[in-house]
Amino acid sequence: MASDLEPVAVTPQKHDPAWKHCQMYKIGDKVQLKCIYCEKIFKGGGIHRIKEHLACQKGNAATCLRVLPDVRLQMLESLNGVAAKKRKKQKLTEETSSYDNPGTIVVDPLSNNCDLKTDVDLLPVPELLEHNVDVYSSREDIVSGNIGGRKKKGRIRKAPDVANANAIAFNSFQAMKTKKISDPVYMALGRFFFDVGLPPEAVNSAYFKPMVDAIASQGVEAIGPSFHDLRSWILKNAVHESRSDVDKCRRDWENNGCTILVDERNLKKGKTFVNFFVYCPVGTVFLRSADVSDTGGSADALYDLLKQTVEEVGMKNVLQVVTSSEDRYIIAGRRLSDTCPTVFWSPCTLHCIDLMLKDIGELPRVKTILDQAKSISRFVYSNHVVLNMMRRFTFGIDLVDLGITRHSTDFATLKRMLNVRHYLQSMIASEEWMESPYSKKPVAFSIQNYVNNESFWSTCASIIRLTDPLLRLQRIVCSEKRPAMGYVCAGIYRAKETIKKELADTEDYLLYWNIIDRRWEQVQHHPLHAAGFYFNPRFFYNLEGDVHHHIRSLVYDCIEKLVSDPKIQDKIMKETASFQGAVGDFGRKMAVRARDTLLPTEWWSAYGGGCPNLAHLAIRILSQTCSLIPHKLNHIPLEHMHERKNCLEHQRLSDLVFVQYNMSLKQVGKEQGYTDPISYENFEIMEDWIMEKEIDSESSETADWMAVDPPLGNATLLGSPIDDFEALGSGFEDFEIFDWLKESEENGNENIASM
Repeated sequence: MASDLEPVAVTPQKHDPAWKHCQMYKIGDKVQLKCIYCEKIFKGGGIHRIKEHLACQKGNAATCLRVLPDVRLQMLESLNGVAAKKRKKQKLTEETSSYDNPGTIVVDPLSNNCDLKTDVDLLPVPELLEHNVDVYSSREDIVSGNIGGRKKKGRIRKAPDVANANAIAFNSFQAMKTKKISDPVYMALGRFFFDVGLPPEAVNSAYFKPMVDAIASQGVEAIGPSFHDLRSWILKNAVHESRSDVDKCRRDWENNGCTILVDERNLKKGKTFVNFFVYCPVGTVFLRSADVSDTGGSADALYDLLKQTVEEVGMKNVLQVVTSSEDRYIIAGRRLSDTCPTVFWSPCTLHCIDLMLKDIGELPRVKTILDQAKSISRFVYSNHVVLNMMRRFTFGIDLVDLGITRHSTDFATLKRMLNVRHYLQSMIASEEWMESPYSKKPVAFSIQNYVNNESFWSTCASIIRLTDPLLRLQRIVCSEKRPAMGYVCAGIYRAKETIKKELADTEDYLLYWNIIDRRWEQVQHHPLHAAGFYFNPRFFYNLEGDVHHHIRSLVYDCIEKLVSDPKIQDKIMKETASFQGAVGDFGRKMAVRARDTLLPTEWWSAYGGGCPNLAHLAIRILSQTCSLIPHKLNHIPLEHMHERKNCLEHQRLSDLVFVQYNMSLKQVGKEQGYTDPISYENFEIMEDWIMEKEIDSESSETADWMAVDPPLGNATLLGSPIDDFEALGSGFEDFEIFDWLKESEENGNENIASM
């Protein structure tokens, strides 16, 4: 078909800028256009469709993935100019027609009210407040809707990778400027935040907007609570609300079982606290806190605390206790498992995966790339001029991506930098960069070499392919979307499978496999993880042959430990045959289709009625998590709670901690809004990427935080994550991975027996 195309020269009469970026062909009497960047051929739509294609506008045309940023912006400018002309013409038509229709409804664009007017004059638009900020001038005005300047008319087209970000940022920014009352209100809120020491990220709290709305609803007569109100009836009501949430979860503990999560916190003045949480699918709740500073957190003291907590929750309700993998917790956990015959001890899966990423990051090849990437990032974030330049070229998207942990941040950021590498290369090649005094510094030449080095980026891509399954698994085990127990083994399989495909040489991929197995040693043969994999229908029915016999053996260990009644054990074993053979309801066409669509617990509830004992066990196992829930303390006064200076105030502080923790846990997993990576709250995780190794006195003297453009483009990345659960797939055909697991099992039998 392509060979029949006859090239046609573009005549000088064609003035549209898009003609410079396409080629025209004829096939018979029909004209077709071809993009010179991606070579896509358009059989209709004319130059306008090519322009939308180059501007990366989804809709009538597919977006061009290879168009240069400057070309894309030029096309956006051209499209916006056309839209403005159409808008102006439409407005003129509406004004003319309104004279013929005196009963026109005129709507104030800044109000939700509309009134019937007998006159034909348009209501004046209130002048927008002028803020002393200059957000993305010139080229970024096109993308951000000309924030801070004159509002353009017509349909504003935005590049697809920043459209959502700019829509969110622009709407909130415009809403901020709509009423003149906003400035004094915002300043009043700011003074309160700064006076009491609240971090700016506090506005991301799920409770902030309802508070503002509640105050606004009371009008000018609203009166704030007093010191005594907050300490008395308001705190009392909040305690009742939190206890009600705990009671709802407690009912689920009895039905589907629960997991006790143990989190140790080392605070200032040498204080060490152990916090106890209880997880179930309904939610995670804070139970209590213990001060172990005097005992040093010994294994004996931890065992007593674990046993006391299990008894408080109810031994029949607890399936497992999850702690860190420190030696004293291993000793206490295994002792607890021996004492409580129906309770497992498990190390935190999140921590195990994080240690894998740490070990991979220390491999010479990987460490070199990470160091080079960090040098790029540190240079960018060390000066407001370079930072602003970068954010303009990346449309407000930061180089640094905040991960769940410090080590996951390394690889998540490497992936982010790879995704925006073309923007970085455009920045380095731009006239603005060349004229900047910062581009003349010695470190800038190294940065320029890295950014333009294709070998650097190809190695980055390879490292990302190796580590991305582990990052995905980290997000899965921390997910509040669904319990993770049924997905962990599949996630580890996918990680090993990906590594083997990326590194064809046996010696190379075994290097990474050994890192995974060394950190996974205490978990890979855990009966609960094997049972979670086994009872997940999406994975189980994709297993073949007797090569997976060792998985069934671990499931039998799980049955013997969790079910104390021998008669019920025998019933479960009989019902297992029906599940394995997809007999009865398990084999219905609906059940087969639902393996990939329903949550595992929902699937068992829908189709496990013929095997009630097995279904009950499967649902209890699949309802569990396997990791501690990452959360922030949010200035929770743990150290004050344990200082018994007055018994009344001690109880008040205990209730305050109880309320604060449980309110914070209700926000885990919810969209919090994007934060700035250079904010103080993120230093602990981000410091390797944003803090200079050596202080540059010149940069410090010229540093101006007030001149830094906000990272509005980061909002694009919220709300549209890849479904990590779906990305696990379903096939498990690589027998070498299972053979490797069996070999590891034989070498680790002593460890398994002691769990």
